[in-house]
Amino acid sequence: MKLLKNAKSLYINGEWVTATEYDAVINPATEAVLGEAPVGTAAHVEAALAAAREAFDRGPWPRLQVRERQAKLTEFLDAIERRAPEIIALIVAEAGSTQMLAQYLQYGIPMQHARHMVELAARPAITPLAVETTPNFEGGLTLGAGVLVRDPAGVVAAITPYNFPFFLNVGKVIPALAVGCTVILKPSPYTPFEALILGEIAEEVDLPKGVLNIITGGKEVGEALTSDKRVDLVSFTGSDTVGAAIQAQGAPTLKRMLLELGGKSAMIVRADADITQAAANGLGGFTIHAGQGCALLTRHLVHNSIRPAYVETLKAMVASIKIGDPADASVGMGPLIREVARRRTENYVEIAKSEGATLITGGKRPAGLEKGFFYEPTFFDNVLNTHRIAREEVFGPIGVVIGFDTDEEAIALANDSDFGLSGAVFSKDVGRAYEVALQLRTGGVLINGGGGRMSSHAPFGGIKRSGYGREYGIDGLNEFTTIKTISFKGG
Repeated sequence: MKLLKNAKSLYINGEWVTATEYDAVINPATEAVLGEAPVGTAAHVEAALAAAREAFDRGPWPRLQVRERQAKLTEFLDAIERRAPEIIALIVAEAGSTQMLAQYLQYGIPMQHARHMVELAARPAITPLAVETTPNFEGGLTLGAGVLVRDPAGVVAAITPYNFPFFLNVGKVIPALAVGCTVILKPSPYTPFEALILGEIAEEVDLPKGVLNIITGGKEVGEALTSDKRVDLVSFTGSDTVGAAIQAQGAPTLKRMLLELGGKSAMIVRADADITQAAANGLGGFTIHAGQGCALLTRHLVHNSIRPAYVETLKAMVASIKIGDPADASVGMGPLIREVARRRTENYVEIAKSEGATLITGGKRPAGLEKGFFYEPTFFDNVLNTHRIAREEVFGPIGVVIGFDTDEEAIALANDSDFGLSGAVFSKDVGRAYEVALQLRTGGVLINGGGGRMSSHAPFGGIKRSGYGREYGIDGLNEFTTIKTISFKGG
């Protein structure tokens, strides 16, 4: 596979900066080395912070007219589109994504979102406030008016994980840039090339220096960004444990946080649901990208009257999934990202067994795949909502089935979670499904599969340990702004 021409350099202040340390990046399906990626150091962090700060405080980008930023970002996205086949191949090789998933969800949807964000940036940044009269010290009335101004938040540290790297890199960078922020992007050490390619795009379209900086590295680099006072906002996607640490690191400087964290989302299947439709969605809930997705539906709450039929239907569907190297377009599920992720999945299987859950299918490494971090799609029945397998995020291909008898019980089970990112309700009574959805404590709910995954108009995010703040849509764009009110005397 063709690698980037600047694969061994970091992109800082509009230039490619040579690193002194390198890490091998491997294909999780074959364990073959894709190439060596640079490892950022404290010196690189300092250079990126200085560049982003200078570009925001004194550079042209925040001061351009909105239409000028829109034109440049449209040029940026057009340049990405010209390299679409290369990027999709990189997603398959670096993240272990199946080709279908890479093409549509890992690449197509974020590009749709990005185009929409650029369009949304045309919304008025200055809006009038209501005219009103207030008593004054002279005993009369003052006629007052004012405006609400949305300013760019400042320097943004965007920290992204390995599961949907291109999606999240673009999803953070484009809205931040669209409103006039400058960005330091730090990808996962497992998937650095899907970030560094954006540096090549920035160079190609002549993005002003310091507006987009891309540095790699591990925990030390991330902590340097989240704790530095020159960063105004941190946008992080990852686990709730790391999110809590990042919040603590940013607390002394009181910087803003946009945290999209873990999930253990519940799918409620009512007694009148279409079992085949529900099971098909339930299958995706733990097999899409080998279960490596924060919003996946991993808790299946199924009415006890149809639970046996649901379990048998789901078991048959699991048997049809082809596991293997996603370089093969017929593969339906690829590998976990690394051996540590597979061992974590195996550990949860043993925990579930020890707690009394019934293993229906899977629970082992697939035969015949000696290389790569593969694990069979696995699901359990007879799970209690108190079991660890029902409460903790596995981030592997494991689903659980929990029975219920009433809607009230299902709602209580769904809400009895430390997380609150996604959810679903399946029922032929759509009105009742809507009433159930209204009672779910989560960031989003799909009724009978919803109207399409992740609409570019809909804000996305969670509550509780799933984080706070929203991405995408007008709410997601405005997360990268601050509000200033200017009032003036009318008379």
